[in-house]
Amino acid sequence: MRADFRGHCQYGAVIRRVVVAATDASVYSPQAGTLPSQPAVPSPQDGQIANVINPLSSFLGMFSHDIGIDLGTANTLVSVRGRGIVIDEPSVVAIDKVSKRILAIGADAKRMVGRTPSTIVAVRPLRDGVISDFAVTERMLQYFIRSVHERFGLGIPKPRVVVGIPSGATEVEKRAVHDAAIAAGARAAYLIEEPMAAAIGARLPVMDAAGSMIVDIGGGTTEVAVIALGGIVRSQSVRAAGDAMDLAIVDYARQVHNMLIGERTAEQVKIDAGSAYPLDEEGSVDLRGRDLATGLPKSVEVSTIEIRDALSSVTNEIVRTVRATIETTPPELVADLMMHGIAMTGGGSLLRGLDRRVATETRFPVYVTEDPLRTVVRGCADALEEAETLQKVQSMISARRAPR
Repeated sequence: MRADFRGHCQYGAVIRRVVVAATDASVYSPQAGTLPSQPAVPSPQDGQIANVINPLSSFLGMFSHDIGIDLGTANTLVSVRGRGIVIDEPSVVAIDKVSKRILAIGADAKRMVGRTPSTIVAVRPLRDGVISDFAVTERMLQYFIRSVHERFGLGIPKPRVVVGIPSGATEVEKRAVHDAAIAAGARAAYLIEEPMAAAIGARLPVMDAAGSMIVDIGGGTTEVAVIALGGIVRSQSVRAAGDAMDLAIVDYARQVHNMLIGERTAEQVKIDAGSAYPLDEEGSVDLRGRDLATGLPKSVEVSTIEIRDALSSVTNEIVRTVRATIETTPPELVADLMMHGIAMTGGGSLLRGLDRRVATETRFPVYVTEDPLRTVVRGCADALEEAETLQKVQSMISARRAPR
């Protein structure tokens, strides 16, 4: 079911298609503030600038570590070319509201969520897979880029960066991610759609004529895509994923048990007792929070059946999105999917019974990929291995002009 994706010819063709398409759609002219629509013949002045920039870029490349980033709503993963995944931390930043100073980033900041004094706020700069706070995201990326170079000794933090973005991101959202990476210290930034990155990281035969289907359930969005011949044939993105599951449990506790619980508690309940399909052995878990009537602490024992009902609105939306994507897929590819099945990845795919639920609703074989939390960043890292292709794309972008 999982074909080997290591063939150099196929691999190079995939990255060329993916990176060229994603980058062309995301890079714009700062002077005109618009996206380029057609190639322009470079002027002699442009050629002189390119000759100055390219040697400098090559020189900086000798001292920096190129990285791939899965910029997720819940977690940010960073992979260094030739070294694998080196950073896996929550996308959380703690800020002093008075001085506007960054106090903590990543795991240290997540421990502060819900426990900070009035002068400190722990924020998540990405919501639903896209940037909600540009300045904080830039600081977070700077922190991760510098951490990589400090970890591996002497190095100038001017890497080439490949960043995964949701397939449903708007041009403005793509532009924000690109600009944040450049402002954080990258000398070149490339965007790749998360479903394609996940398919590459899961070693699906994306260059084959036979279709492959990937369902990437992250923190903010669920990405569903059908891929064939190195491109995305059909895709849908819905903002129903891990965060929505947490909020569904919070709403359930408030409406049914008249108690308030935090998002971290809801996330732990989801991990311990969440499911999308009847379990062989049902269990129970304690909900601990504050009674909304008395304001005093309250603890309630709830069953896995109740938690499954609370999550049903989100899981139903995921299933509807998968079915809607299949309904618009060409019939020849549907026949391929019936044979090869649907690959599920992302942290949300670890919800117990979700693969069985999707298989029951679609009548297709469904499986969860190996190490689903790291599939997207593995795909971004594979793109970094095609350094020559990335350089060609960068040269082509530098020769483009915004339309007048």
